[in-house]
Amino acid sequence: MDLFEYQARDLFAKHGVPVLAGIVATTPQEAREAAEDMGSELFVVKAQVKTGGRGKAGGVKLARTAEEVEQAADEILGMDIKGHTVRRVMIAEGTDIAEEYYFSILLDRSERRYLAMCSVEGGVEIEQLAVERPDALARVPIDPDEGIDEAMARHIVDEAGFPEADADAVADVILKLWDVYVNEDATLVEVNPLVKTTDGTILALDGKVSLDDNAAFRHPHHAELEDRETENPLEAKAKEKGLNYVKLDGGQVGIIGNGAGLVMSTLDVVAYAGEQYGVGPANFLDIGGGASAEVMANGLDVILGDADVRSVFVNVFGGITACDEVAKGIVAALDILGDAATKPLVVRLDGNNVDEGRRILEEAAHPLVTIMETMDGAAAKAAEIAA
Repeated sequence: MDLFEYQARDLFAKHGVPVLAGIVATTPQEAREAAEDMGSELFVVKAQVKTGGRGKAGGVKLARTAEEVEQAADEILGMDIKGHTVRRVMIAEGTDIAEEYYFSILLDRSERRYLAMCSVEGGVEIEQLAVERPDALARVPIDPDEGIDEAMARHIVDEAGFPEADADAVADVILKLWDVYVNEDATLVEVNPLVKTTDGTILALDGKVSLDDNAAFRHPHHAELEDRETENPLEAKAKEKGLNYVKLDGGQVGIIGNGAGLVMSTLDVVAYAGEQYGVGPANFLDIGGGASAEVMANGLDVILGDADVRSVFVNVFGGITACDEVAKGIVAALDILGDAATKPLVVRLDGNNVDEGRRILEEAAHPLVTIMETMDGAAAKAAEIAA
């Protein structure tokens, strides 16, 4: 789960990371009231969207009075920034910046460890800096068993080339950001810019945090951070039913499979088969190792609720759950859904007890179900029907 900047700021403050005051507003009037409450001489009005490039798009504005804050909020709210509609702004206290730095901790899956990245050149597109001037970005591997202690924090500071006068203060902030990363079960903690003010204070001005959904059971309070306003309703529905579902743009063939690898392969064959018809996969839906009637009904309920879907490809390989049980689940699911099931299903079964599974589907003779023996043939059929 990616957080908004104001949510990242609140997590930083919770763990002692130095930040400036900030208040969220959803209307220009609320923004004005926030500025009046803060009583600062300088404000920054910042669009709250989960994408970069806000400044270039006009989503970050300086203001010196409550009236200017209200005007800036009025201009920013409702903006479209890279496909994200601005529904709230953060009114942040301004400060005089002497230097801008960059720091992040992320999960390096390819190396099975964490990676700290740090630069004394922050406030820029870090991807661009990494390509054009890679020596300006220190990359320090972090052993998950060791983490970041004081010695490692100083090592990161030294690798990035901070002046000795600022080393202790920056290292202290790095330790606190590591505390955020570990104790909130994050996969990314990024600060850009991490700044030094004219009075020598180190502050985290803009934060980005991604939390690991797999650790949500350890953090009940993380549920409060979910953005339900912009969440895809089908994805929200699937999440409530415990399904692994992702809506894809521009597709017409609904996909159900058991196992992430099989579903990914199914997406590929549907995309290939659909090229001649101008159609493609509409979703990723993994129902897992079991395919009971209830699970299958829940999956079909989600996919059939997608107005873009014209046909559904059910691709199941019987393993722990035999194909006859899957077939019973499909038949029962269609009975459960009744009139709500209105779109054609192409079913391909293979693996454990496949002959019995196909027999059950043939005997049921449901008018919406077409049985295919091969994965490629089923993909082609589903694409043809969708077209």
